[in-house]
Amino acid sequence: MKKEQSGRRSVEAKVEVPGTPEEVWQAIATGPGISSWFVPTTLDEKVGGETKSSFGPGMDSEAKITTWEPAKRFVAETEEGPGTVATEWTVEAKDGGTCVVRVVHSWFANTDDWDDQFEGHTYGWIAFFQNLRLYLEQFRGQPSTTVALSAMSNESDAWSRLVGPLGLADASAGARFATPAGVPELRGIVENVNPPQWPGLQLRLEHPAPGIAHLFAMPIGGPILLTVRLYLYGEAGRAVANHVEADWRRWLDRQFPPQT
Repeated sequence: MKKEQSGRRSVEAKVEVPGTPEEVWQAIATGPGISSWFVPTTLDEKVGGETKSSFGPGMDSEAKITTWEPAKRFVAETEEGPGTVATEWTVEAKDGGTCVVRVVHSWFANTDDWDDQFEGHTYGWIAFFQNLRLYLEQFRGQPSTTVALSAMSNESDAWSRLVGPLGLADASAGARFATPAGVPELRGIVENVNPPQWPGLQLRLEHPAPGIAHLFAMPIGGPILLTVRLYLYGEAGRAVANHVEADWRRWLDRQFPPQT
């Protein structure tokens, strides 16, 4: 968290990824690109254009683009708790065929009321930036069909109840994995394992289609929100997406019966 005498506050996150500035720009500044590693997004590529990201039913985030410099920088502004919040994205070319992507959230305030929430944003970006890096390494330019599901639990062992039956309770980065019978089919390589205080897994999929699986748990007050998000690439991903979504929905509802 940076605090300036003017009252401006900001937080940032950054990641180094493979690709030219033009390739990276396509991934972070177009609707199909963003949707391939983040959440379903539409984006009008111009000053005055609107961008909308959908985190689930009734959970859309909308903003208006105020700066647009292709392959370099764009800024979008939205109205949130502290007032107008500007989100700036930049792409900086590095030697060796990589770029640094940086996102900065900034706003003006004379209290600390929103500091914790925005610092939390940086941790969220770190997790999604793992997806961005893997997408650019392995699936650059491929269209994605996203399967996103969630469940709520009041149990303290909710994360274990999600990953245990999948055979991923003791997952380690670099290890191959295949889920056992009786649960949704996944096969591939474990890419990242989050620390216990921020439970999450990133998997590179070979089956049911080439793609990325991102599983994580997040406290929402008392209950715990469990999220399973699959990015399935190419025609193979599109062809199996509906079946995969139905399979996961049935299994999640058995593991975590919907609360009434």
